[in-house]
Amino acid sequence: MVHRHVAGNDPDSESAVAPAYTQRLDLEPIPKFRMPDKGTRPEVVYRLIHDELLLDGSSRLNLATFVTTWMEPEADKLMAEAFDKNMVDVDEYPQTAEIERRCVNMVAHLFHAPDGDAVGASTLGSSEAVMLAGMALKWRWRARRAAAGQPTDRPNLILGSNVQVVWEKFCRYWDVEARFVPMSRGRYVITPDEAVERIDGNTIGVVAILGTTYTGEFEPIREIHDAVVASNRATGLEVPVHVDAASGGFVAPFLHPDLLWDFRLPMVKSINVSGHKYGLVYPGVGFVVWREAQDLPADLVFHVNYLGGDMPTFTLNFSRPGNQIIGQYYNFLRLGRSGYRTVMESLRDLAVHTATRIAALGPFELVSDGRAIPVLSFALTDPCPYTVFDVSDRLRTGGWQVPAYTMPQAATDVAVLRVVVREGFSRDLADALVDALQAAIAYLTANPPRTARPLTAFSH
Repeated sequence: MVHRHVAGNDPDSESAVAPAYTQRLDLEPIPKFRMPDKGTRPEVVYRLIHDELLLDGSSRLNLATFVTTWMEPEADKLMAEAFDKNMVDVDEYPQTAEIERRCVNMVAHLFHAPDGDAVGASTLGSSEAVMLAGMALKWRWRARRAAAGQPTDRPNLILGSNVQVVWEKFCRYWDVEARFVPMSRGRYVITPDEAVERIDGNTIGVVAILGTTYTGEFEPIREIHDAVVASNRATGLEVPVHVDAASGGFVAPFLHPDLLWDFRLPMVKSINVSGHKYGLVYPGVGFVVWREAQDLPADLVFHVNYLGGDMPTFTLNFSRPGNQIIGQYYNFLRLGRSGYRTVMESLRDLAVHTATRIAALGPFELVSDGRAIPVLSFALTDPCPYTVFDVSDRLRTGGWQVPAYTMPQAATDVAVLRVVVREGFSRDLADALVDALQAAIAYLTANPPRTARPLTAFSH
């Protein structure tokens, strides 16, 4: 009998005793932009990629992102079990499809949609949700114009210059004129008067933001809504309001339950929200919901005969993994309303604590303090030999990722730093951040940058 030794199981084989960091991929150039000619052992490739990813910043210290960076181990396990399920295969994975339907209904109910089966969809995030909501606004406007025998070639959308870039993408991709309401020093949200003065017969809708990207502030949605209603009454138009609740949709119902911003306002016709932000799920998952069926044009919904059954679908993506919606459902059941309220209250209190300590350092003035959503932003108050960009760069030497940026159109001479407080950011980490800020200020004061950017003191 001939005995054959399998290299992977033979402790004396050459490959088994090869030094850990001197195998083929460690000694030869690694192809970067073409596929290598030969494959490599799995543990070698794992180690190679794992080590390269060490060059990334720590996601837990990334205070720039709104995106969730921590979930419970049980959620991690459930999501891993659903990696291989394609959301589009509803006949093959009917329970995943049912869980999606439940999540959409829970979101719609949270936003006070009328009773009945919700009209909406889960998405890969608010970017896709915004595109879908914008399309519905345009299609409904076009139908109204066509029914009245009026031209449909010049649609416009009213929104602030503080919107996330996806709204600019929507307007460019779908040939809609963006009518921006500019910001001003000390005011970084739109006002009702400036919104309605831009309305005309070609306006497909007005966008109001519940938690702006720049500062986390809520726009005055009820006041904007009431101004649009009054304008419609005076002009005979039917301009709707869309609420971009990407950042605040899973915060306001728990921290500000009496705030009127959602479907309790009759002309709010659609809302988008990100599950992977304060919905507390890893990226990417979002939702778009409409007030009622008539607000989503039927000709935007496709009925696809795919893998055995009729499947109504209104998405930009076809295939996508089912694990994010499973993670969202886990959070909904695990936390419930009381749990979400506890999480949001804790994050708000931590944001306010952090903001208070930062304001006490001296050179900073708060632009937002985390009371709306757990996001705080702050600017330098007096001219000094460094800028917020220098502070951000200095913080990076300690691993902290705190973004510095200028405010939007008409307020670009004001530059701020922003901190997003998320689940997984503790009181100890918050105090460590403040200590790092204090050290950065001391260093930059003693060692002024040679090339300073333009300096503008923040003031109202």
